[in-house]
Amino acid sequence: MAAGGAAGGRGGRGGHPAGRLAAARAARRGRPARLRRGRRCPAAAPPTGNPITIAFSALARASKSRDFWLLFFSFFVCGASTNGYIGTHFIAMCGDYGITPVRGAGILAAMGVFDLAGTTLSGWLSDRYNARVLLFWYYGLRGLALIYLPYAFGFDFFGLPLFALFYGLDWVATVPPTVRLTNDRFGSREAPVIFGWIVAGHQLGAAFAALGAGLLRNSLGSYTAATMISGGLCLVSAIVVLRINRRTATLTPAVA
Repeated sequence: MAAGGAAGGRGGRGGHPAGRLAAARAARRGRPARLRRGRRCPAAAPPTGNPITIAFSALARASKSRDFWLLFFSFFVCGASTNGYIGTHFIAMCGDYGITPVRGAGILAAMGVFDLAGTTLSGWLSDRYNARVLLFWYYGLRGLALIYLPYAFGFDFFGLPLFALFYGLDWVATVPPTVRLTNDRFGSREAPVIFGWIVAGHQLGAAFAALGAGLLRNSLGSYTAATMISGGLCLVSAIVVLRINRRTATLTPAVA
């Protein structure tokens, strides 16, 4: 018993060299698992092959999903309300109210400065909060800002400067949560190509608004109707985005 106790004591202090070797091997085998525990899974490899085939194959698959068309529509409205309308017609709109082109361009440039801060903040929020809810607020507040715009020309301090601040912060803020939703819905392998098609909707919306707002201005003599239509589309988009990537929860019976 004494011998056994002595042997146990020696094993507790280090044991036989073979035991120490086995322990070292076990530690080496366990180390990668522990290190992997705190790491992210590697991103999926991008698709390879003919880029045209890849693009249209991704479109064919995505077009069968309702979420793709909701994202496409929301970005159509995004392009219509930013590049297509404000980016194209804002300086001309200022001229209707007696504001010089240089001052109108300065206000538009100020929106671009605020856009940098707004987009950066939106990216931070998109990593931490529900992207659908963020888009709801972005499109909803943008729509209200556009509806306010015709009245903003009648105020001094709380008119166009306030609109430029608010609209600038919201200009490209829709991009990070849209990318997040696309990635969540279609996966990291397919999302980059599918997001490219969603951006095509953005460009189509911009072309639609650039042409449509010009036609309305020429026929009605002001941009008020075009502004209200653009704001209304944003409010509709605010409701639509809440339906993106909503999976129906299934109830599982509890195990007794």
